[in-house]
Amino acid sequence: MEYYYYIKALHLIFVITWFAGLFYIPRLFVYQIEASQKPSPEKEILGKQLKLMAKRLWSIIAWPSAILAVFFGVILLYLNPFLLQSSWMQVKLGFIVLLILYHIQTHVYFKQLQKDVVKKSSNFMRIWNEGATFILFAVIFLVLLKSAFNWIFGVLGIFILGFLLMLGFKIYKDIRNKNPEA
Repeated sequence: MEYYYYIKALHLIFVITWFAGLFYIPRLFVYQIEASQKPSPEKEILGKQLKLMAKRLWSIIAWPSAILAVFFGVILLYLNPFLLQSSWMQVKLGFIVLLILYHIQTHVYFKQLQKDVVKKSSNFMRIWNEGATFILFAVIFLVLLKSAFNWIFGVLGIFILGFLLMLGFKIYKDIRNKNPEA
């Protein structure tokens, strides 16, 4: 069953590229939102370039990677169905559903910004940017620790990480308010 490891490798590669897209696209959203508030012609020049960058990232990297990561993950579960009996795998799949929902909501934001519809603030997008990070931490802890007791500590660690990220976000916002060029 040597091909199992090739499929697993492909699954991991596409998970990594999927997360790369999910980590970067909200950052582009922040720049797009901030560019929409600039005076002309800067607003139009930056907006056009940032929309192009977002479109390429989302269409060429994020969506294909998401589809292929899920595809290879399903194949792995088909080849090793006993994994579905493990509580850690069931919880992991719950987080994967959350990740897919996060991806779909990010797609909604992408479509809005491609049409120059700004419904969220750049600060909201900075916070939104952390959603994939939380899910990544949860999944990594689940996959590596596997036992229920250990993954509970991992998930608690995620909440602590969330608190620290929000604290860091607040500090960064305070610094930006004092020095807009930061």
